[in-house]
Amino acid sequence: VAIDGPSASGKGAVAVRVSQALGFHCLDSGALYRLVALAGSDTPERTAETMQVEFLDGRIFLSQQDVTDALRDEAVATRASDVARRPGVRTALLQRQRAFRKPPGLVAEGRDMGTVVFPDAELKVFLTATPAVRAQRRYKQLKDKGIDANLHALSRDLEQRDARDAARAVAPLAPAPDALQLDTSERSLDEVVGVILGWCRERKLGGR
Repeated sequence: VAIDGPSASGKGAVAVRVSQALGFHCLDSGALYRLVALAGSDTPERTAETMQVEFLDGRIFLSQQDVTDALRDEAVATRASDVARRPGVRTALLQRQRAFRKPPGLVAEGRDMGTVVFPDAELKVFLTATPAVRAQRRYKQLKDKGIDANLHALSRDLEQRDARDAARAVAPLAPAPDALQLDTSERSLDEVVGVILGWCRERKLGGR
């Protein structure tokens, strides 16, 4: 199952819930780009190839250090959007991402899961939400974690990131031709998960 969409469209939380319901593995592909950005190397392509990464019990480790919380920093997310524009970085991370696909199945979320990384996914979903709703969601996420945030600045950053992601030459943010689109602006997390699980049942995906 490939779930794509812009920042704060809800794809991360949705992917986790859908993977749990199906009994599948889950891939947060954006974390890999944020890890490259967090490393801060002058040669991100090399970092993407060689960085030591582990995903354990919901935590993310870079060179054996827990960096889960650091990855959610807005500055890191912004740098990751820039890093993702580099073809060499995307090529280096492609095999890492595809290695997550193993039995009994995978729910992968990101921006090019259905178009580039898993073009043969049995179900492709593209989540959307209005910019205002997405900015409010990101604001709440940060405040809930005790991180200082400015709603106006978040809205501006999301708008700029959307523009960069949609305009990049390599794997631009766009729904796959066969993706099912779902606007999450007025839907709760439970409602979105329910819709996607319904699509999964139609395709006989999952063993639960």
